[in-house]
This record gives sequence, structure tokens and C-alpha cells, in this order.
Amino acid sequence: MNLVYLLVAGLAVFFVIRLLVLARPGIDLAAARDALKAGTAVLVDIREPGEWTGGVAKSAALMSLSDLRGSRTQWGAFLTKHAGKKFLLYCQSGSRSGMAAAQLRKEGVDAVNAGSLSDWDRAGWPICKPKGLR
Repeated sequence: MNLVYLLVAGLAVFFVIRLLVLARPGIDLAAARDALKAGTAVLVDIREPGEWTGGVAKSAALMSLSDLRGSRTQWGAFLTKHAGKKFLLYCQSGSRSGMAAAQLRKEGVDAVNAGSLSDWDRAGWPICKPKGLR
């Protein structure tokens, strides 16, 4: 029985560490800003539509994680339109964007976890209400 508890505890620690690693931004935000200004990258908010009402990073494309994992109604055309660019993904905490970036990299897309909305806010990137949700 102790072995079962030890295995469960070990798995829990593994998943917590994995989430913490995925939540770390995979790019310096100053470098990300430079890439956005140069037009070599696109910023993507992967939160769900209900989360966007509190504000988004200015110029971020609003592309939900559920669509990426599902039918890709929006993501399919978006990936094609921006082929060859680096995809800078962020979410509320940086966890979901880390998972989404990992999924896209497995598909051959140049995607990186750009952290959280609050990371962008602290770095001085403008936060605004998305168009149509004002």
C-alpha cells in the first residue's frame, strides 16, 4: 500500500513540475516585442472568448485553445495565413500557452510560450478591450 502512495505522490510531483516548466515563457519579452514590430512574429491570446472581456494584449490575435484542440475552424486558416512566422502564445497564467506551443511545435509550427497576460502588462505592452467586446 505504501508503494501505491509513493507512486501517486511521484506522479503528482511530476505533473506539478511539468506545469511549472510549461508555464515559463520560452522567449524574452523584449525579443518578442522586437519580432512583433519587425513583422516576423504574431502574438496570439489562446484564452477562451469569455476570458477576453477583461482585456487582451494590443494587436494579439484571439484564437482559443479549444479551437486549436478541436475543429480548428479559426486556427486552420490562421496558421496558413501566418506560415513562416513565429507564433507567440500567451494565456492567463502561461500554462495553457505552454501546452499549446508544445502541440504546435510537434506539428512543425514555430511556436513559443510567451507567458501570461500579466507578463505582457508588466513589460509595458498595452492592454486593451478587444474590438466587438467593448
